[in-house]
Amino acid sequence: MNRRDLPRGTHFFTRDRAFYKTFLPLLAVITLQQLATLAVNLADNIMLGRYTELALSGATLVNQIQFVLQMLVAGIGRGVAVLGSQYWGKRETEPIRRIISVGVKFALGAGLVFCLLTLCFPNAVLSLYTNDAAVRAEGVQYLRIMCWTYLIFSVSFTLMYSLQSVETAFIGTVMSLSTLVINICLNYCLIYGNFGFPELGIQGAAVATLTSRCVELAIILVYILFFDKKLHMRLRDLFGFDFSYLSDFLRAALPMMISGFLWGVAQSAESAVLGHMSATVIAANSVASVISQIFKAVSNASVSAASVTIGMVVGQRNFDILRPYTRTLQAIFLCIGLLTGGGLFLARDLAVSFYTISAEAKALSSGFLAILSVSIIGTCYEYPVQGGIIAGGGDPKYQAYTDNLFMWLFTIPASAISAFVFDASPLVVYCFLKADQLLKCIPNFFVCNRYRWVKVLTRDAGQK
Repeated sequence: MNRRDLPRGTHFFTRDRAFYKTFLPLLAVITLQQLATLAVNLADNIMLGRYTELALSGATLVNQIQFVLQMLVAGIGRGVAVLGSQYWGKRETEPIRRIISVGVKFALGAGLVFCLLTLCFPNAVLSLYTNDAAVRAEGVQYLRIMCWTYLIFSVSFTLMYSLQSVETAFIGTVMSLSTLVINICLNYCLIYGNFGFPELGIQGAAVATLTSRCVELAIILVYILFFDKKLHMRLRDLFGFDFSYLSDFLRAALPMMISGFLWGVAQSAESAVLGHMSATVIAANSVASVISQIFKAVSNASVSAASVTIGMVVGQRNFDILRPYTRTLQAIFLCIGLLTGGGLFLARDLAVSFYTISAEAKALSSGFLAILSVSIIGTCYEYPVQGGIIAGGGDPKYQAYTDNLFMWLFTIPASAISAFVFDASPLVVYCFLKADQLLKCIPNFFVCNRYRWVKVLTRDAGQK
């Protein structure tokens, strides 16, 4: 389908109340869930940073592994959500149940692979990120416990995305808030040895995370099996072997899985570039990453909210409202970006002051955040456009091509050359690492407004 097949709206911003009733509640609830999740990471960073800078750096390396898995599982979950939201637009739930079942099995497989690799070869895996033996030693202690969370996280994260496809997002917020409370309480007890608990340091943080992940999974399974009134899933729906929608799932999810995995690897490569510069740079990057992620919570939530909103419209074949919906979303993304960038720039020094790290690391963190306050404007537009509008509308391949072409042909080579050939400062290297967030806005704008990404992915009733 191309743009000439779509009716032209008479208003730039849609006046359809259904758009705001779908998009805004999803945006609000998913944002709260994102903030609660990120608050867990922030609490871990601050509490480990107050313990020792070495513990913070070790945990940061392990979190890069978690990020690769998270991106892969997010690709699986978003594939389920893209396909599921189109079926939800038609109010057909049986296909959604079968698609979720396939997605859970792929996610569990991914978690198992990551668990076994990091359990058997922790030092070898961490050596990819840094040549600092002391930092690696701390990371190995953390990883030997954290590896078990990968199995649990993969399933709960996929189920959370799956429920978003039927406009059920609040359970993700409940999960994240429970994790926040449990994690902070157990961190306080186990990292520092308070209330008679042993002082476990970085291992205590890992035990706290593993416990909270178990609670997360329990919450979402209980909700899906006993309280959900939309999908009516049973255990055999989740864990049975029905692959009748395998090809449909792969068509929607495989590009996102590959893109997510390669993007996660690329982000790890970025961290490896910085990690081979010094332990101070590792700590500064950790601080800047967590703070910026908190400011990007609304933007990240808008990806899922936009994907479901557009997916439902395409599933309903209600193409006459697609143009005004898309224009409205792009304007919202741009406003979010400007507000996020300004807020991050103004709050950067205050946010860094909460960390107990060296003066050099604080100054470097502030510099990284200043760079991010500019690049984040592009992130808040380009990411929701390609991951929300275009992927949700039926073309998940575009994001895979765009992200990885920019990352592997520009970002990684340019940053590595600047760091290791020209011996550039960490701030210059960081500029190269984040430049693609602005550059991708150009192709995303043109592709989004040509509407060739509109594709109906669902089967007609009775179609095999």
